Amino acid sequence: MQKVIETARKAGEKILKYYEEEVKVYQKDDNSPLTKADLAAHNIILKALSEIDPDTPVVSEEAEIPPYAERKDWGRFWIVDPLDGTKEFIKGNDEFTVNIALIEHGEPVIGVLYIPVKKELFYARKGEGSFRIEGDGAPEQIFSTPADKSKPLNVAVSRSHQSESLKDDLAQQHIKVKKFIPAGSSLKFCLVAQGIADIYPRTGPTMEWDVAAGDCIYRNSAKEGQHDSPLRYNKKDLKNDGFLIGF
Repeated sequence: MQKVIETARKAGEKILKYYEEEVKVYQKDDNSPLTKADLAAHNIILKALSEIDPDTPVVSEEAEIPPYAERKDWGRFWIVDPLDGTKEFIKGNDEFTVNIALIEHGEPVIGVLYIPVKKELFYARKGEGSFRIEGDGAPEQIFSTPADKSKPLNVAVSRSHQSESLKDDLAQQHIKVKKFIPAGSSLKFCLVAQGIADIYPRTGPTMEWDVAAGDCIYRNSAKEGQHDSPLRYNKKDLKNDGFLIGF
């Protein structure tokens, strides 16, 4: 775990060097944005994982995805988003993260999420709880409880992908909104894991590497055992439909 934490921090520090310069944006085949910072962080993480755990395959947003025929028998693999929130990085709003997770049998068992600008790090291991580290401070365990649908709830929402109809969509599920809390990238999982937000509904698609680290941190923030999560990993299609975290 400590080596993975160090890797996330190292990748984050590299990202910040590009953040302080003029950001040049490229377009990937799916028209999503790509920067030199994404690739630099990718290279750092893959090199480190090859040394930490050389026998375990790695799936990264910035690498070719192995076909399902090859992946389907994997019992264990790392999944990485070297720079989650590239749009936030480009906008300069500080809400981007480094995400590293280990998947075993379809669920995340290790998750590390680092926020380079804030030097804030979250991590979790299955069965051992979820923790937050601020700067060079000591780890602080974080907790969350399942949301109470009978009360108005604080709702974590995407800063880049907010839906105007979200309040109506939630009302149809008998969920009343106390307030929306906007946040970029996978920080929304951390808001729920800390009890700052009650739920995180996502109406649009995500990829498995977008959510794995944050999902692990959320799952293990339960006061006892683990929270349930609708998310599963190493699917034939790595794209997720919408989901709701917090109940």
